Amino acid sequence: MQRLKTRPQFQAALAGGTVSRTAHFVLHRLTLTPPADISLPSAKQVGPAPSPEQALFGIFDVWLGAMVPKRWARRAVTRNAIKRQIYNVSEHFGDRLPAAAHVVRLRTTFDREQFISASSEPLKLAVRLELMQLFERAVRPPTMEVSA
Repeated sequence: MQRLKTRPQFQAALAGGTVSRTAHFVLHRLTLTPPADISLPSAKQVGPAPSPEQALFGIFDVWLGAMVPKRWARRAVTRNAIKRQIYNVSEHFGDRLPAAAHVVRLRTTFDREQFISASSEPLKLAVRLELMQLFERAVRPPTMEVSA
């Protein structure tokens, strides 16, 4: 699993669309296409040129980034704890995620009255459980509805 590092990578992944969401998190995904066979010289390549988004991701792999804005997590210790949870939970789902660029974004704050400490065990557990739900929904195959 590769990590997103640059602003254009994050922007491209965010533009890809929403895959799943929970009360506090949302997962965005930009599907990557496998690289074309490089055995042909570039002048004789057939087909469309790669999109600019594809050029941002040199390796065809699972890419992941975490966005925890100050707006929703004021303290740096809280932001860092949430990011660590995102990367740790994603490791368990890495082999089940498709080759794409993923961004996990915190979309609302955790209640400061319920989680008083900036980096408490109850907060870490709540974040972890919600991230497990987020990734479970993302790797679950789409359900087909059967009409009678």
